[in-house]
Amino acid sequence: MLKDKTIVLGITGSIAAYKMANVASLLKKLHCDVHVIMTENSTNFINPITFETLTNNKCLIDTFDRNFQYNVEHVSLAKKADLMLIAPASANIIAKLANGLADDMLTTTALACTCKKIIAPAMNTNMFQNEIVQSNIKRLENYGFIIIPPVTGMLACGDIGTGKMQSEDVIIDYILSEIAYEKDMQGLKVLITAGPTQEAIDPVRFITNHSSGKMGYALAKIAMLRGADVTLVSGKTCLKAPARVKVVDVISAEDMYNAVIERLDEQDIVIKAAAVADYCPVSVSTEKIKKSDSDANIKLKRTPDILKKIGEIRRDNQYICGFSMETQNLIENSRTKLFKKKIDMIVANSLKEPGAGFNTDTNVVTIITEDKEIPLQLMSKDIVAEQILTAILVERELKNRKILI
Repeated sequence: MLKDKTIVLGITGSIAAYKMANVASLLKKLHCDVHVIMTENSTNFINPITFETLTNNKCLIDTFDRNFQYNVEHVSLAKKADLMLIAPASANIIAKLANGLADDMLTTTALACTCKKIIAPAMNTNMFQNEIVQSNIKRLENYGFIIIPPVTGMLACGDIGTGKMQSEDVIIDYILSEIAYEKDMQGLKVLITAGPTQEAIDPVRFITNHSSGKMGYALAKIAMLRGADVTLVSGKTCLKAPARVKVVDVISAEDMYNAVIERLDEQDIVIKAAAVADYCPVSVSTEKIKKSDSDANIKLKRTPDILKKIGEIRRDNQYICGFSMETQNLIENSRTKLFKKKIDMIVANSLKEPGAGFNTDTNVVTIITEDKEIPLQLMSKDIVAEQILTAILVERELKNRKILI
């Protein structure tokens, strides 16, 4: 994902410096070239050898170290870098950069870099909330720095408040969102549904399905990384929402219907990847239904057909993609659904196909439009998401041309 990319990690004196070993490791696993620059104070928290072992590159600390091959290290790195991340960023480094000071290897490199720069503050709550620090952070934002806001939690000093550096996964998401993909979805608003719905029987029991939400979440993540403004309407899952994605949590099919229809008009693309229950109980008991010796009968009714409703009220310039899970006659049944729902594309997969279906990290799908069938081989759901989004962009462009003609 980050092959042939160069990332410079700047590490300052904070207890959160230990997290950066994992960040460096994760970046290497994404096949990028990682270079680490540490301040003198940061070496009191983590040894430079750790980063040299993880990145296979010399860790830079001293601007005047004579043990390097002859070149101006801060300039050569600055030219090479696709992105620079300073994390943890202390109040001191934030103040220096906000005021153009360059008195060590990290600050000189940062000022020489013309690439995207990300700052992840980490400090005591009172320091972070200090007006001077906040003013310096705003100044960096005005200069084009991207700020990863700290979270609230237990700090190293024992205080509870805002100032804790974000987790490694969130930091990686920020990096990926900047350089992993071409921003070919910039300016597009995309709504994606994911996960199962739960239809209550009583306060204890409900009807649901085996959907994990992984396919919808992969679509949301990749669309965000490609620059889209993404809204994810999600049923209950065990998944962590991607960074920079607006998440709307829902429970029932009716909840999802209302959430989607309420936001439909402002969307350019809608992808219905959720596994919505087709039926729900006619009545829901307010008390737990007691078990008896006889069989129980639950009368069911149809839930709102979200995709059908979207097809009825959509604008001409909206692109609608649905999903179809089948156990037989995959293409025939899915194509019937495409026309019946009046949508532009349907992604079909069979529950019987090895590696496809619920709770897997892979999928095997066929992308179906009015005049095309694009079968995809077994691949990760992230790559499936890439292929689906690329197909949507291509077909959407063709459709918009026809509308203009």
